[in-house]
Amino acid sequence: MPPGAIGAQRLLRGGPLSGYVQPVRVFASEGVTITAASHEGYAQGGPKGLLAGLQVGGVYAFSISNVPNMPEAEVYATVEVIDRLHPPCGKELRFPVPVELTDEELRLAANASFVTRVIYVEDPRMALPVAEETFSKNGGQQWFEARPGDDPLVTADILGRPIAILRIGSRKPALPTLPMQFYEHHETPTADSDVLQTSATAPAEPAESR
Repeated sequence: MPPGAIGAQRLLRGGPLSGYVQPVRVFASEGVTITAASHEGYAQGGPKGLLAGLQVGGVYAFSISNVPNMPEAEVYATVEVIDRLHPPCGKELRFPVPVELTDEELRLAANASFVTRVIYVEDPRMALPVAEETFSKNGGQQWFEARPGDDPLVTADILGRPIAILRIGSRKPALPTLPMQFYEHHETPTADSDVLQTSATAPAEPAESR
């Protein structure tokens, strides 16, 4: 499905989704530059990444530069928010959806591959009792690669509750510029947060240049 289609379908189900602004933290390894454009102008992420409010159902574009070992490359990512978290009232910014851009994914995108990843809330009955920080010095996420031919969204739906879809490629997405709220970073919570995982497809074959 094209970007935005799944989010639109989720909104049709009703519930506390329409108009909700979900805090999302987009981050990568040290030195990578993440830039987002909105009606308010451009915002560039700091050492902890970019913390922004994205409306459920929307698709938001980010440009990424200073890819490790490929300083001249520029790749693009979109984040489609298809559901929301339910943190304690008043603590929404302490519990953003984490969206990690790994070095491997950025290099694949810079070499004309296309990567799709689904971020989902893990089923508590299947969750590993291990802090996310154990898996990455950047506070990254556990992840697994879906088998060839499998839909990562379907796989994520089996394992938990899909929250967002990340797409990374080398072509600039032709998307409208949506309103985006930018926030200061809060301290990373150590407890009581939703556990989020990711499901990724194997990268697509490099696209032919035109």
